[in-house]
Parts: sequence; C-alpha cells; structure tokens
Amino acid sequence: MTKEYKIAVLPGDGIGQEIVPQAVAVLESIGKKFGHRFEFQNAIVGGTAIDQVGKPLPEETLKLALEADAVLLGAVGGPKWEGLDYAIRPERALLGLREKLGLYANLRPAKLYPMLADASTLKREVIDGIDLLVVRELTGEIYFGKPRGVEKYEGGNEGSTPRSTQRRRSSGSPRSPSRSPGSGGRR
Repeated sequence: MTKEYKIAVLPGDGIGQEIVPQAVAVLESIGKKFGHRFEFQNAIVGGTAIDQVGKPLPEETLKLALEADAVLLGAVGGPKWEGLDYAIRPERALLGLREKLGLYANLRPAKLYPMLADASTLKREVIDGIDLLVVRELTGEIYFGKPRGVEKYEGGNEGSTPRSTQRRRSSGSPRSPSRSPGSGGRR
C-alpha cells in the first residue's frame, strides 16, 4: 500500500536553496524504495519572501505549511537582510512557523565521530564518546511572551520578557561585583 504525503518545501535563503533540492531528491529515492508518494509544493520564506512580497512569512506560505503533512525548511536570513527592522527580519518566519504549527521543540543531536576528536578545542578525554540529544524548548515566553521589549534606564537598556525575574543589560557595562547571577538581583 502506497502512503501519500504532502510536503511544503521552503528553501529559504542562501545555502537553503542549495541543500533543500538535495533533500527532496533523497526523499524521492526513499519514496521509490519504500513505496511512499510525496507531493512537493514550494513556497517562499525568509529573505526571499521579503524581497518578493515584503514580509518573511507570506500568508500563502503559512497556509501551505498548515495544510501539509510535513515542512521541509532550509536556512533563512543572511547579510543582505541584517539591517532590517526586527519585525520583518527573515528569522521572524521561523518564529511564525513555530507558533502557528505548534512546534515546541528543537532536536539538536551532538555526536562525536572518533576521526574528528582532534579537531575539537576540547580535550579528547572530555569529549570522547559523546552521543547525546539536546531538546530545546521553542515556544515559551522568551519567544512569544508579552509584554516584551527594551526598557531604557540610566546607563543603558534592559531586555525584558514576561515573568522575568532577572534582566540582562545590553549596555556593555560590567556587572556589579555585589550582584552575583544567583543572588536574585538584577544582572
């Protein structure tokens, strides 16, 4: 029995446009071997979308992603779009997709292949045999909480998110020696 899957293909920017077609080719090979049928539908996202329609996550792209069985997403962003306002930067597409698709975790495998151990800045005995998976939460208040923003104070700025018990200064001034990170005071 052939299984059919609709995949939203979002190459994005830069290297994403190079590697996503290769990933599609791999999926096509897998489909042939294991009897799956993939329907690929392309859409724009990130800087490419900003250039074409003025926003990083067009409604058509979001609709396609919501209706798909899976989303194949390449890289977004690059030097070309670094000077844009935060609200329309290419990376905002990632946050929009995460929020609307209910994606709550990023899986980051970390495995050391023995032949690469000497390329690490860490001592071999520290990293030898590493094979772990880091699960990073993606939808909490640091990403989507409100209110948020930057508050001005004498000597610099502070970034804030809801329920922040500590705030990080962005003024570049050194931390006061009387306020250690675990003291509950501001950093």
